[in-house]
Amino acid sequence: MGNLKSKLSENELTIGTWVTINHPAVIEILSSAGFEWITLDIEHSAINIESVQNLLGHIQGNGMEGLVRVSKNEEVIIKRVMDAGADGVIVPMVKNREEAQKAVSYVKYPPIGKRGVGLSRAQKYGTDFDGYKEWTNNESVVIAQIEHIEAVNNLEEILTTDGIDGTIVGPYDLSASMGHPGEYHREDVKEALQKVVHKTQELNKPLGFHVVESEYSELRKRIKQGYNFLAFSLDFFFLGDKAREEMTKFKNEFSL
Repeated sequence: MGNLKSKLSENELTIGTWVTINHPAVIEILSSAGFEWITLDIEHSAINIESVQNLLGHIQGNGMEGLVRVSKNEEVIIKRVMDAGADGVIVPMVKNREEAQKAVSYVKYPPIGKRGVGLSRAQKYGTDFDGYKEWTNNESVVIAQIEHIEAVNNLEEILTTDGIDGTIVGPYDLSASMGHPGEYHREDVKEALQKVVHKTQELNKPLGFHVVESEYSELRKRIKQGYNFLAFSLDFFFLGDKAREEMTKFKNEFSL
């Protein structure tokens, strides 16, 4: 069993991050920080399918597992990133059991799912389809992203869908679905998040959250709240926040 799959099944703490910048150097730099996995975001970035395959090679070659947050819960894009060699997918805007079942079916081959057969990097270009078929039906990771209040209300049926390994909260879109985009510190959004925590822990499932901020204090806060599948910030915040922080010190000292 893959390390991430195993940790999810055992509710163990695992920390990854998010990549939107289409360059292998970003992967190599982040690999030195100790992340266990990296998610390539192709929903809100300019990363295309060709780049997904290239970047996955760099992620896995640097000892991490590679997930892809796909653009939508759709058969073609999911099987393409899996054929490119992804260890799993994060599927956005899953709101109920039916949508969760669809996500699983697009990743897994029959008789578990409905994924069509193609030969590419994942299948070692046709030399190990049988091995990959067994791997994908038993070891691939399927994460449902909880980013709509409807998903919060239907959380139990999503969590108990066969083949769903875990969920991860997208705080920006969750708050947007409640009429307040980006305002995830509002009390009503906090209440919705607490419902997610309670229901997930009640069912003994892994509890995921994307900590957007690049400060360790925010990561630590979520760990203390019980989250154990955590995406810690993303590439451009790690880059930009540090640059802004240090330049602010400079400007303050020299009154620029």
